[in-house]
Amino acid sequence: MPKIKEEEYIINESQEIALTQNPLISTFFQAFPALKHRNYRLYFIGQLLSLVGTWIQIVALGWLVFQLTKSAFMVGLVSSLGSLPILIFGLFGGVIVDRFAKKKILIFTQISSMILAFILGFLTISGVITVLQIIILAFLAGLISAIDMPARHAFVIEMVGKKEMASAIALNAGVFSGARVIGPAMAGAIIVTMGEGVGFVLNGFSFIPFAIVLFLIFVKPIVPNLSLHPLKAIKQGITYSFSHAAIKMLLVFVAVTSIFGWSYSTILPVVAEKIFHASASGFGYMHASGGLGAVLATILVSAYSKKVNPAVFIFGGSFLFSIAIFLFTLTPNIQLAFIFLFFVGFGLTMKFVTINSTIQHMVDNRLRGRVMSIYTLMFLGMSPIGSFQIGFFAEHFGSLFAIRLGAIIVFLFALYFYFNRKKIVQPLVF
Repeated sequence: MPKIKEEEYIINESQEIALTQNPLISTFFQAFPALKHRNYRLYFIGQLLSLVGTWIQIVALGWLVFQLTKSAFMVGLVSSLGSLPILIFGLFGGVIVDRFAKKKILIFTQISSMILAFILGFLTISGVITVLQIIILAFLAGLISAIDMPARHAFVIEMVGKKEMASAIALNAGVFSGARVIGPAMAGAIIVTMGEGVGFVLNGFSFIPFAIVLFLIFVKPIVPNLSLHPLKAIKQGITYSFSHAAIKMLLVFVAVTSIFGWSYSTILPVVAEKIFHASASGFGYMHASGGLGAVLATILVSAYSKKVNPAVFIFGGSFLFSIAIFLFTLTPNIQLAFIFLFFVGFGLTMKFVTINSTIQHMVDNRLRGRVMSIYTLMFLGMSPIGSFQIGFFAEHFGSLFAIRLGAIIVFLFALYFYFNRKKIVQPLVF
């Protein structure tokens, strides 16, 4: 490591020690210990700004596709094709993360994502955007995500160490969820007043602060030591993950929830317009309601991750999500829908955050990138399957039926894992 970076790292450590000497600040850091680390504080702020832009684009893109096609199936199909690269190339992304410095990977992915967002914005503002162009750009963005997501997961331990990792992962989800409150609310207003294209351009600009912050972060990287052929390295990661009983069950649980649970968000534009007759602003508030619940869930997990068995959060979150999303499909009142979506976001986030941190506590550092790429594959890579199935059922049986079916499947799987919890509860204590 160059001398200037070593000195910077030492300064960062001394600043962290000094911060904890103030009683009020010390109390705050007891609830959110990951924020004691200067590097993570910078990362936290930069990521928040970037993710607000990302959520503006997610909402604007879903709305744009539905306005162009008026088809729930096409909304699901575009979402599926955008996530397809994670399913196909996600495991290779894990090998890249284990082989190269994670900070450099993240800088590359932010700059690449910025360029794609600007292209999408220019085409939309120019009035020449087509569904085919959206699919191509979404596919390219998916390629970037196949590397970006496992790199983000694996970079956490380099910033905070294993002791504060659960807090950092919860706060990462909190940033994502906070952005999910702010971004969709902004997106609704932007779509109505300026159009979807402006939202895409704003997303492009939002990557710049995060890229700058990454240049300001200095860590002691885990030295890459991967000389295996990529295919052998992938096989090693898969064998490790699925020979570990607890990790295997958690990964399967994530996949099932992603396909049948999280996929509800794919057809939310259809539900907003056809069921609740909501405008773009109302659609944005639907996303924001779930995001607010998710923010509170991350605060809960961050504050109590060392005091509560992770199994409580995993199963509790699963049952809460399933019940809340089912009730959402039964109400004709949009205000009640906001409340149910709040609990949907709360339960889903409590579950995913805890599973993520639990797997990271179990995994060998040498395989972290590959295991987290498998987690990303189960979490995001299953989205094409989830988006396709919910789009299909929504087109043929109605949007509410499609969401209800997913809620029932997730609930039944949660029951199955609950009654087989003895296989994984003991490893979940850390």
